[in-house]
Amino acid sequence: MRRIGVLTSGGDAPGMNAAIRATVRYALSCGIEVYGIECGYDGMVKGNVFPMDSRSVSDTIQKGGTILKTARCPEFLQKETRRQAYDVLQAFGIEGLVVIGGDGSFRGMKDLYDDFGVPCVGIPGTIDNDLAYTDYTLGFDTAVNTVLSAVNNVRDTMTAHNRACIIEVMGRKCGDIAVYAGLAGGAEIILVPEIPMDLDKVVKTIKQDRIKGKNSVIIILAEGVCPCATLKEQILERISDLSIRTVKLGYIQRGGAPSMADRILAAKCAVKAVDLLKKEDCGGKVVGIKNNEIIDLTIDEALAVPRRFDKDLYKVATILGK
Repeated sequence: MRRIGVLTSGGDAPGMNAAIRATVRYALSCGIEVYGIECGYDGMVKGNVFPMDSRSVSDTIQKGGTILKTARCPEFLQKETRRQAYDVLQAFGIEGLVVIGGDGSFRGMKDLYDDFGVPCVGIPGTIDNDLAYTDYTLGFDTAVNTVLSAVNNVRDTMTAHNRACIIEVMGRKCGDIAVYAGLAGGAEIILVPEIPMDLDKVVKTIKQDRIKGKNSVIIILAEGVCPCATLKEQILERISDLSIRTVKLGYIQRGGAPSMADRILAAKCAVKAVDLLKKEDCGGKVVGIKNNEIIDLTIDEALAVPRRFDKDLYKVATILGK
């Protein structure tokens, strides 16, 4: 392998720049040239490709977002579009790819490998933590800490005014951000897509907390359950005299300086990705972390792993919030 490309695709996540940096510098140390591809698969199709050196990634490890930009490319589902992308890789002499992104990015990578045999390695980059084959994805730890900081701040205000607050967090159909932030932030109620919402139980918990004299109630709501405004209306129909506010954290969860954990995970995954590309039989792989060990699987194996929600952790978070 003499020359590889690196791209970020899908939603941005803290730690992507750390992964780009580690990919570039480790590959260069192995005598492999690195080309950056801007705006994901869309940029690949359009030929937005440029050489990178060690200085290209200076002063980036602490930055959120992605210096390579990112974009959606629904056209990549079409084989003809993928052929255009392959032609671009051929024109620049790129022999392998490191793709940093989520499940959609990995599926695009798989199609490119299946169609044209381009060796590819995927690094899991998404705050949602919704890739089942790996314990954690790049950006998840940072996103949870961002939510935790917001919970702490909101708690101060809710306590001062004797109010309840619904804090809506990201995660799509995965409730991991809600569970981890709820447990660490001492939330009284945590609602996730994996556990059907029991409105009667929510109302009962709020009423009991008021009887106990609690000055505030924090409800962490994963976006895959329902909008925070909808939940507020449902609760007020049952407890009309409740003073309740909503906070939708939105995109602040996707930005910001990556945590130590995300920077270290980025470095370990990038090194593993480059080492895999150095092998002639690399094929299509993804890397991740399992039981604190960096692992690799074929793309097919990784995408076939069924996701299991940590009900035990959710139970603990619920008990400790009472």
